[in-house]
Amino acid sequence: MSEVKQHGRRRASLPPAVIVDTTPVVLPSRRAALAAERAAPRPAARSAFLHGASQKVGLTLAATGLVLTVSLPATSGTLAAEETPLVHEDRTVSARADAPIDFAAPAVASSLDADGRLKQTLKVEASHVAPAAAKGTLGAPLRSMVPSSPFGQRVSPITGEVGETHRGQDFAIACGTDVFAAAGGTVTFAGWHPYGGGNRVVVDHGNGLSTTYNHLSEIKVTVGQKLERGQVLALSGTTGASTGCHLHFEVMVDDEVVDPMGWL
Repeated sequence: MSEVKQHGRRRASLPPAVIVDTTPVVLPSRRAALAAERAAPRPAARSAFLHGASQKVGLTLAATGLVLTVSLPATSGTLAAEETPLVHEDRTVSARADAPIDFAAPAVASSLDADGRLKQTLKVEASHVAPAAAKGTLGAPLRSMVPSSPFGQRVSPITGEVGETHRGQDFAIACGTDVFAAAGGTVTFAGWHPYGGGNRVVVDHGNGLSTTYNHLSEIKVTVGQKLERGQVLALSGTTGASTGCHLHFEVMVDDEVVDPMGWL
């Protein structure tokens, strides 16, 4: 009997096993991400920005009158979110209860203080005052200043004489109009002037300077009375040597008349 070789089918080899992790992947929620962001330390720049913002808010409230005391945060170092809160320093300004508080105006003459300026000008004799210094030191004796006859040589409106010396400046004004003191001073004459001035008032302003107001219909002051600049002293008129209602205004320096326009 012949030998028969039996051949069996060879089993194919299998590849290595692959292990798959079936554990579910859990993505972080939005809330958890925000919490993690807050827990992280703040950058120095963000912290400094927040500190500066708090100072601006405090100063803005103080400027609008909503708070009386402005408290500024301490600036030593930068605080992280988990550190202790900022400590505010009270910087309220105070003074002793017995500290003197003086609101008195300084005794300094200025261009806004007309009588003060005149007083400064008259530190020297009025006759020594330069024209530039004198100009504008006296106030207007009338609300409406309408020149009608100048100081100096003129034709007399009464006699027609040529070359008459006009001792003052005339201003056309209706009778009964308020006449004001051109500066502070003392009344040295208030009455009838026998040489053409009619009802007349003379005010002494000190150091050789005086003003006179003539042809008045009514006198409202008395000799020795102290007047302030702009105070009503009389009403205009046409008394004395006058041809109509007007104010004859004079400026005298050491009892000598000068052009009033140099002082007005």
